[in-house]
Amino acid sequence: MSALDATRAALAAEHAAVYGYGVVGARVAPDRRAEATAAHEAHRARRDALRRAVRDLGGAPVAAEAAYALPFPVTGPAGAVRLAAVLEDRVAGVYSDLVRATTGADRREAAAALAEAAVRAVRWRGGDVTFPGLAERV
Repeated sequence: MSALDATRAALAAEHAAVYGYGVVGARVAPDRRAEATAAHEAHRARRDALRRAVRDLGGAPVAAEAAYALPFPVTGPAGAVRLAAVLEDRVAGVYSDLVRATTGADRREAAAALAEAAVRAVRWRGGDVTFPGLAERV
């Protein structure tokens, strides 16, 4: 996968995460709302940086979809927490691809994004996975 393709894929995943965190924020318990807001803002910042990165690589950024299919119905706080963990796992997966496809500062930035997603997934899930970003690739 080329650096441009991997960057576009990461951008698409961030668009989906921003949308998903809108659902999480609406359904999560009040005591975790600040955590959802912080994650939403982090994904928006990553999305904006990836738009610039795609342009810097000579490509056209992928646009956000009007809506995204959720992996399961989110009807309350428990579902919101579960969705947040899934969103982070998915983002970690595309960042693992971006780490493989890039070098230098771009690779370091992708690795930092992967680590951030893995930490957020652990916080939401309450437990970790052995190889964040790779578990969903098996």
